[in-house]
Amino acid sequence: MTRGTPASHGALDRFSTRGLPAVRRIELWEEHNANALVALQCRMLDESALEAAETNLQLDRLHLAHVEANPHAVERTGRTVRTRPTESVALYFTLAGEAIFADADGARTLRPGQLLVCDADRPFLRGFSEGLEELAVKMPYDMLRSVGGTVPRTARVIDVRGHTYAAALATLVERAVGSRGDGSADEDALVALVTAVLGQPEPAVGRQTGAHFAAAEQYVRQWLRDPTLSARRIADAIGLSERQLSRVFAECGTSVPRLVARRRVEMAARMLRMPSYAEHTVEAIGLRCGFSSAAQFSRVFREQSGMSPSEARRYDGPSDTIPIGS
Repeated sequence: MTRGTPASHGALDRFSTRGLPAVRRIELWEEHNANALVALQCRMLDESALEAAETNLQLDRLHLAHVEANPHAVERTGRTVRTRPTESVALYFTLAGEAIFADADGARTLRPGQLLVCDADRPFLRGFSEGLEELAVKMPYDMLRSVGGTVPRTARVIDVRGHTYAAALATLVERAVGSRGDGSADEDALVALVTAVLGQPEPAVGRQTGAHFAAAEQYVRQWLRDPTLSARRIADAIGLSERQLSRVFAECGTSVPRLVARRRVEMAARMLRMPSYAEHTVEAIGLRCGFSSAAQFSRVFREQSGMSPSEARRYDGPSDTIPIGS
């Protein structure tokens, strides 16, 4: 079965302290997090009322969240760990605001673009003197071990920009629960990427096919409009040879050219149906989607959908019902 099929959509659970009585905001925020993510004790750094919002998505094997708040601090004490264990690993992507993380091993500062990986059942303190915006992923121990992962013994900080798997993971989580998230989530890809992030910096290809594929697919999405996108560029970006990349795609039931063609046709199908592109010619849309010529666009679009771009533009139905092959 081909990997990269349309992601499943889950129900987003949104919670905010805005509009709640100021004196109860911390209590209700703690209650929500204890039930939805991780039990924590919260306190303000000044006399301000807590302004916080969280979007949660519970999947079969993972929990995803997007959190925003004004300056405050949270603590997970030894007593809380004993009374409200999570038996999970937590990953926090800092999007905005500098954060402090302290545990038995010392204190670390996290800045936007960095990822904190920690065992959620080891006591810790986190401070957000500038407020925060972050993405969170929680994965239970048993799920992690079932896919060959190991629970981290100590917390660590990762620079997302320089880590192939962390960057791809952040992109997928943002797409699901970020400020513009729609609840779509490819859980297989997410699990593979979490496992890779928690493992060695560059795991062996044979054991990390899913992570390599997910990272490659995110690179393809990022550069889809570039007609010079190639297998060599993708392989270089994720640290593989072209032969290794081809093997990864084959194990996932597809190839680099097929995936690129599919994603470009999917993008074009949406644009052909968008009112904002009604004045654009079919050729202009094709070039905007990374096709090198009108002829290539027409040929590939027909191969993938069974109709020409012009026919797709007149198609009586939403773009996501246009049949796109694999």
